[in-house]
Amino acid sequence: MTARHRIAAYAWAGPNTLLGVVAGLVVLVLGGRLRVVRGVLEFDGGWFGKLMNCAPPFSIGAITFGHVILGINGSELDAARLHEHVHVAQYEAWGPLFLPAYAASSLWQVLRGRRAYRDNFFERKAFAVRPDTRATA
Repeated sequence: MTARHRIAAYAWAGPNTLLGVVAGLVVLVLGGRLRVVRGVLEFDGGWFGKLMNCAPPFSIGAITFGHVILGINGSELDAARLHEHVHVAQYEAWGPLFLPAYAASSLWQVLRGRRAYRDNFFERKAFAVRPDTRATA
């Protein structure tokens, strides 16, 4: 990908990345940490990590917003990275339309009697790359 295309991808995903950065700042305030991996900001740990690791069915290992991944801890981010980077690419393709499209896909699955998360179009693509990833968003 050329530098011009890379900049365009970051800009197109920018509104979602901004949401992730705001959430990431909360992670830092709550004792978490930040690292940059393959052009993506990764926030994890602290009280936020403990909250994300609450009792099922709400427990998630990581969630992506544009070029930001929030995770419960570093090892969970390492395990989920391939899956989450599929979502990063989806944000680059869909830009500000990604979150409404993701929600619409989940709703469509529910209306068809299927699972909102695992049968979601975007999640199926991400799980195809890393099928053993625990429930991530």
